[in-house]
Amino acid sequence: MAEPQRHPEEFREPSATDLAAIEQEMPLIEAEVMLLDAQITLLFSDAVPSEMDWQRLRRAQRRVLREARALLAVRGAPVRRVA
Repeated sequence: MAEPQRHPEEFREPSATDLAAIEQEMPLIEAEVMLLDAQITLLFSDAVPSEMDWQRLRRAQRRVLREARALLAVRGAPVRRVA
């Protein structure tokens, strides 16, 4: 049985532009991972979540919002304020 043909794009290394975009998004990605970790802790905790667990979740949510806003500002997208 013949191996399927692969498109040349599948073997392409990331360009400098691709790597720069990833680097620019990394603070948001890290913040989202922290938020996910806090959510998992709350969902799968054997005990009742403590006030510290809830604070950690709120802190992670604020960081995601802050990093997303910063990324949008860098990319030149208009930032809407919610009253």
